Amino acid sequence: MQLSDAGLEMIKHFEGFRAHVYLDPAGFPTVGYGHRLLHPELFTKVLSQDDAASILRADVRDAESVVARLVKVPLTQGQYDALVDFVFNLGQERFARSTLLRALNGGRYQAAGEQLLRWDLVNGEENLGLRRRRLAELMLWNASMSQAMAQPHAAPAKPVASALPATDAERIA
Repeated sequence: MQLSDAGLEMIKHFEGFRAHVYLDPAGFPTVGYGHRLLHPELFTKVLSQDDAASILRADVRDAESVVARLVKVPLTQGQYDALVDFVFNLGQERFARSTLLRALNGGRYQAAGEQLLRWDLVNGEENLGLRRRRLAELMLWNASMSQAMAQPHAAPAKPVASALPATDAERIA
């Protein structure tokens, strides 16, 4: 499976584009579409959107490989997209240790989807941006489950960007 175009747009929507290095809400140096800088990585020049998109594709491939390796049950496209976004945002280690993954691999799809909402904290405080992101992931998760049950041979519905919760920047504007 691969991240759908809708899944990629969701990541871009919630990460936003930044041409210069900044500290994310957890204090990690980040650039582009949510690319966390790891030592010895440096970005001393302005990053173009094209370069950021290339970096994003590599980061998405990493998240896809984590989902493929750790998930042992079948997924709909929406569930897969939600999990790739989740892993992209939170990382392999958190996903690997999560109750979400244990519930999912135990075949408890609804419980796994509900676990998404538990991951909206930064330094112990609820973060509204993460809350909106987790709700969007859950919408993907549930929409694909509903459609799969109603029409098992139909392609899962793809969310449109306008259906996604607003980012902080959009709410302020």
